[in-house]
Amino acid sequence: MFVFFIYKLLWRTQSCYIVAYECYKAPDDMKLDTETCGNLVLRNKNLGVGEYKFLLQAMVNAGIGEETYGPRNVIAGREESPNLSNALSEIDDIVFGTLDKLFAKTGVLPSEIDVLVVTISMISSVQSIPARVINRYKMREDVKVFNLSGMGCSASVIAVDLVNHLFQTYKNQFAIVVSSESLSPNWYVGKERSMMLPNILFRIGGCSLLLTNKRGLKHRAILKLNHLVRTHVGSIDEAYGSCTRIEDDQGNCGFFLTKNLPKAAAKAVSMNLRVLVPKMLPLRELIPYSMVTYWRNKSKTSSPESGLNLKSGIDYFCIHPGGRAVIDAMGRSLGLNEYDLEPTRMALHRFGNTSAAGLWYVLSYMEAKKRLKKGDRILMISLGAGFKCNNCVWEVMKNLDDVNVWEDCIGRYPLKCTANTSFLEKYSWVNESSH
Repeated sequence: MFVFFIYKLLWRTQSCYIVAYECYKAPDDMKLDTETCGNLVLRNKNLGVGEYKFLLQAMVNAGIGEETYGPRNVIAGREESPNLSNALSEIDDIVFGTLDKLFAKTGVLPSEIDVLVVTISMISSVQSIPARVINRYKMREDVKVFNLSGMGCSASVIAVDLVNHLFQTYKNQFAIVVSSESLSPNWYVGKERSMMLPNILFRIGGCSLLLTNKRGLKHRAILKLNHLVRTHVGSIDEAYGSCTRIEDDQGNCGFFLTKNLPKAAAKAVSMNLRVLVPKMLPLRELIPYSMVTYWRNKSKTSSPESGLNLKSGIDYFCIHPGGRAVIDAMGRSLGLNEYDLEPTRMALHRFGNTSAAGLWYVLSYMEAKKRLKKGDRILMISLGAGFKCNNCVWEVMKNLDDVNVWEDCIGRYPLKCTANTSFLEKYSWVNESSH
């Protein structure tokens, strides 16, 4: 009887598999190289020498390369007068481009999709983006539709969590998750330094995932969701206000990043791992973990992972490529080496911070480098405004080697140094100017 009960419980638990995913790569005419970025900065009449020096230093040290992609209206010099048409065209290219490839790769028809989740934070249109998807692909009238807005860079993992919960209620389902960001109408044109940083980091990108809980498709799956933990520290005022979209004194809209952001991130990651670590580590690590937890509580430190061997339960670390400082801090906090951080650093260099889609560019790098083997476990760490930390553990279901968006450049990576010295060489005169 007991064995039957356990069997029935396991049978009722629906697994969440990823069948395939597609990242977006923009055409070459959307690349933001040194000259394009320089022209963009110099035509901003609100900036002076002080701002030039700040931007030069930030661009050199940001870890962003010469081949990231920017919005067409910005490249064309129309960043001060964006319109809805620009925004929708940008989103259509990303969403439809990735979905077309995803359906073609998997052979799954749009009419077979049961759940559609779209996560694009900074655009609101009528009809909604999910409605545009349904109309283009003529999806069924009973498709379960969710439009997640304002969730920021951690939205993709939130969407996966939503799908996983739906899978526990509805059997034999196909789900689509689309993650991107709208940059065309959100380019900052003012002079506040803390609001100029997102212009340096954020770039055009997106990803579409096909998920299922169909047991019969387990052999086709590439990843299986083992654990997922979501943490929201928005009740803490400093964390809540650490990353917000505001207007500056001149009425220019943009993202305001405060000095409390690293502290908020550390707090959120700490609280999340406090729950996730016992789920993902083997038994031999749980006793040291309890000791670390005891001393953490006694000394009131904020890093539950300190002293733990996370690699005893995790093979690879897929960290949100939010910026060089974020990557460095996560590496120190988790005790990771440069090999562990390489996929995140290279994804940031090649594609920039693509918001909620960034994790999948990191995963794609691992796959293109043929790192991922059957049975490997991947820890995904995502951070987002609010402030949120949403982490999950995936199990690799087969050896993976799809080069995806890295096809034309994977041979050039990894780089020994991701500093963009081209900016320094071309615009060194900025540091010599006094007015």
